[in-house]
Amino acid sequence: MQALYDPPRILDFLAGCLAVEKKGRPPRRRRLKGERGRGTLAKEKPPIFGMIERTGMVVIRMLENVQQVTIAPLIRATIAPGTLVYTDEYDIYARLSRWGYGHKTVCHAAGEFARDEDGDGFCEVHVNTIEGFWSLLRSWLRPHRGVSQEKLPLYLGFFEFVHNVRKRGKALLGSLISLLVK
Repeated sequence: MQALYDPPRILDFLAGCLAVEKKGRPPRRRRLKGERGRGTLAKEKPPIFGMIERTGMVVIRMLENVQQVTIAPLIRATIAPGTLVYTDEYDIYARLSRWGYGHKTVCHAAGEFARDEDGDGFCEVHVNTIEGFWSLLRSWLRPHRGVSQEKLPLYLGFFEFVHNVRKRGKALLGSLISLLVK
Protein backbone atom coordinates (compact mmCIF):
# COMPACT_ATOMS: atom_id res chain seq x y z
CA MET A 1 0.00 0.00 0.00
CA GLN A 2 1.31 3.43 -0.96
CA ALA A 3 1.69 6.13 1.67
CA LEU A 4 -0.82 8.96 1.50
CA TYR A 5 1.95 11.57 1.32
CA ASP A 6 4.19 9.73 -1.09
CA PRO A 7 6.67 12.26 -2.56
CA PRO A 8 6.32 10.99 -6.17
CA ARG A 9 2.50 11.36 -5.96
CA ILE A 10 2.84 14.91 -4.66
CA LEU A 11 5.26 15.78 -7.48
CA ASP A 12 2.83 14.33 -10.06
CA PHE A 13 0.03 16.42 -8.60
CA LEU A 14 2.12 19.59 -8.70
CA ALA A 15 3.19 18.85 -12.28
CA GLY A 16 -0.49 18.54 -13.21
CA CYS A 17 -1.20 21.94 -11.66
CA LEU A 18 1.67 23.49 -13.60
CA ALA A 19 0.38 21.92 -16.81
CA VAL A 20 -2.90 23.80 -16.39
CA GLU A 21 -1.02 27.07 -15.97
CA LYS A 22 1.15 26.32 -19.03
CA LYS A 23 -1.89 25.80 -21.24
CA GLY A 24 -2.85 29.42 -20.65
CA ARG A 25 -6.21 28.82 -19.05
CA PRO A 26 -7.22 29.86 -15.54
CA PRO A 27 -7.64 27.24 -12.81
CA ARG A 28 -11.00 25.47 -12.70
CA ARG A 29 -12.44 27.36 -9.73
CA ARG A 30 -11.80 30.72 -11.36
CA ARG A 31 -13.33 29.52 -14.65
CA LEU A 32 -16.54 28.50 -12.90
CA LYS A 33 -16.88 31.79 -11.01
CA GLY A 34 -17.97 33.91 -13.98
CA GLU A 35 -16.87 37.32 -15.10
CA ARG A 36 -15.23 39.70 -12.66
CA GLY A 37 -16.57 43.16 -11.99
CA ARG A 38 -19.95 44.78 -11.50
CA GLY A 39 -22.94 43.02 -12.95
CA THR A 40 -25.59 44.22 -15.37
CA LEU A 41 -28.75 42.67 -16.72
CA ALA A 42 -27.10 42.38 -20.13
CA LYS A 43 -24.26 40.29 -18.64
CA GLU A 44 -26.83 38.08 -16.88
CA LYS A 45 -25.36 39.05 -13.53
CA PRO A 46 -28.03 41.43 -12.25
CA PRO A 47 -26.96 43.91 -9.58
CA ILE A 48 -28.96 43.93 -6.36
CA PHE A 49 -29.11 47.19 -4.43
CA GLY A 50 -29.87 47.15 -0.73
CA MET A 51 -30.51 49.64 2.05
CA ILE A 52 -30.91 48.59 5.68
CA GLU A 53 -31.60 50.42 8.92
CA ARG A 54 -29.51 49.31 11.85
CA THR A 55 -31.90 47.12 13.86
CA GLY A 56 -34.59 47.99 11.33
CA MET A 57 -36.13 47.34 7.96
CA VAL A 58 -34.39 46.37 4.73
CA VAL A 59 -35.17 47.31 1.12
CA ILE A 60 -33.60 45.30 -1.72
CA ARG A 61 -34.14 45.70 -5.44
CA MET A 62 -32.74 44.12 -8.57
CA LEU A 63 -31.46 46.90 -10.83
CA GLU A 64 -30.76 47.22 -14.52
CA ASN A 65 -27.35 48.76 -13.81
CA VAL A 66 -25.44 50.39 -10.97
CA GLN A 67 -25.43 54.10 -11.77
CA GLN A 68 -26.42 57.22 -9.84
CA VAL A 69 -29.35 57.81 -12.19
CA THR A 70 -30.70 54.37 -11.29
CA ILE A 71 -30.19 54.47 -7.53
CA ALA A 72 -31.19 58.11 -6.89
CA PRO A 73 -34.98 57.53 -7.11
CA LEU A 74 -34.71 54.47 -4.85
CA ILE A 75 -32.72 56.34 -2.22
CA ARG A 76 -35.01 59.39 -2.30
CA ALA A 77 -38.14 57.22 -2.01
CA THR A 78 -36.74 55.15 0.88
CA ILE A 79 -34.48 57.35 3.02
CA ALA A 80 -35.64 60.60 4.65
CA PRO A 81 -33.57 63.68 3.77
CA GLY A 82 -31.04 64.59 6.46
CA THR A 83 -30.47 60.94 7.43
CA LEU A 84 -26.89 59.87 8.04
CA VAL A 85 -25.98 57.18 5.48
CA TYR A 86 -23.01 54.82 5.85
CA THR A 87 -21.51 53.34 2.67
CA ASP A 88 -18.29 51.98 1.27
CA GLU A 89 -16.30 54.22 -1.07
CA TYR A 90 -17.93 53.11 -4.32
CA ASP A 91 -18.27 56.24 -6.48
CA ILE A 92 -22.05 56.03 -7.07
CA TYR A 93 -22.53 57.25 -3.48
CA ALA A 94 -20.50 60.44 -4.06
CA ARG A 95 -23.58 62.64 -4.51
CA LEU A 96 -25.35 61.61 -1.30
CA SER A 97 -24.27 64.77 0.52
CA ARG A 98 -25.46 66.93 -2.41
CA TRP A 99 -28.82 65.12 -2.33
CA GLY A 100 -29.31 66.21 1.29
CA TYR A 101 -28.02 63.22 3.26
CA GLY A 102 -25.27 62.98 5.82
CA HIS A 103 -22.64 60.61 4.43
CA LYS A 104 -19.82 58.65 6.08
CA THR A 105 -17.70 56.01 4.38
CA VAL A 106 -15.36 53.15 5.16
CA CYS A 107 -12.54 52.29 2.78
CA HIS A 108 -12.41 48.53 2.29
CA ALA A 109 -9.47 48.88 -0.12
CA ALA A 110 -7.37 50.34 2.70
CA GLY A 111 -8.39 47.50 5.04
CA GLU A 112 -10.88 49.64 6.97
CA PHE A 113 -14.11 47.89 7.87
CA ALA A 114 -15.22 49.87 10.94
CA ARG A 115 -14.18 53.17 12.50
CA ASP A 116 -14.64 54.72 15.93
CA GLU A 117 -14.96 58.47 15.29
CA ASP A 118 -15.78 59.79 18.75
CA GLY A 119 -13.36 57.65 20.77
CA ASP A 120 -15.96 55.92 22.95
CA GLY A 121 -14.77 52.43 21.94
CA PHE A 122 -17.84 51.77 19.76
CA CYS A 123 -17.33 51.68 15.97
CA GLU A 124 -20.15 53.80 14.56
CA VAL A 125 -19.01 53.96 10.94
CA HIS A 126 -19.40 50.58 9.25
CA VAL A 127 -21.43 48.72 6.64
CA ASN A 128 -21.38 45.40 8.50
CA THR A 129 -25.19 45.36 8.85
CA ILE A 130 -25.78 45.14 5.09
CA GLU A 131 -22.76 42.85 4.61
CA GLY A 132 -24.30 40.42 7.10
CA PHE A 133 -27.63 40.67 5.28
CA TRP A 134 -25.95 39.82 1.93
CA SER A 135 -24.41 36.78 3.58
CA LEU A 136 -27.84 35.61 4.76
CA LEU A 137 -29.35 36.21 1.32
CA ARG A 138 -26.60 34.26 -0.48
CA SER A 139 -26.88 31.31 1.89
CA TRP A 140 -30.68 31.33 1.48
CA LEU A 141 -30.43 31.40 -2.34
CA ARG A 142 -27.64 28.78 -2.57
CA PRO A 143 -29.90 25.68 -2.24
CA HIS A 144 -32.02 26.98 -5.13
CA ARG A 145 -28.98 26.44 -7.40
CA GLY A 146 -29.50 29.43 -9.61
CA VAL A 147 -32.57 31.58 -10.00
CA SER A 148 -33.73 32.95 -13.35
CA GLN A 149 -33.56 36.71 -13.84
CA GLU A 150 -37.33 36.80 -14.31
CA LYS A 151 -37.99 35.17 -10.94
CA LEU A 152 -35.17 36.80 -8.94
CA PRO A 153 -37.26 39.88 -7.94
CA LEU A 154 -39.88 37.51 -6.45
CA TYR A 155 -37.24 35.68 -4.40
CA LEU A 156 -35.79 39.01 -3.26
CA GLY A 157 -39.23 40.33 -2.33
CA PHE A 158 -40.01 37.24 -0.26
CA PHE A 159 -36.66 37.36 1.53
CA GLU A 160 -37.14 41.09 2.22
CA PHE A 161 -40.62 40.37 3.66
CA VAL A 162 -39.35 37.55 5.89
CA HIS A 163 -36.49 39.70 7.18
CA ASN A 164 -38.73 42.70 7.89
CA VAL A 165 -41.47 40.65 9.63
CA ARG A 166 -38.82 38.93 11.80
CA LYS A 167 -40.95 35.87 12.37
CA ARG A 168 -40.28 32.23 11.59
CA GLY A 169 -42.35 29.07 11.30
CA LYS A 170 -46.10 29.29 11.99
CA ALA A 171 -45.86 32.94 13.02
CA LEU A 172 -44.55 33.77 9.53
CA LEU A 173 -47.54 31.99 7.96
CA GLY A 174 -49.89 34.17 10.01
CA SER A 175 -48.09 37.31 8.80
CA LEU A 176 -48.34 36.14 5.18
CA ILE A 177 -52.06 35.45 5.50
CA SER A 178 -52.76 38.80 7.16
CA LEU A 179 -50.87 40.52 4.32
CA LEU A 180 -52.91 38.65 1.70
CA VAL A 181 -56.23 39.47 3.41
CA LYS A 182 -55.48 43.22 3.42
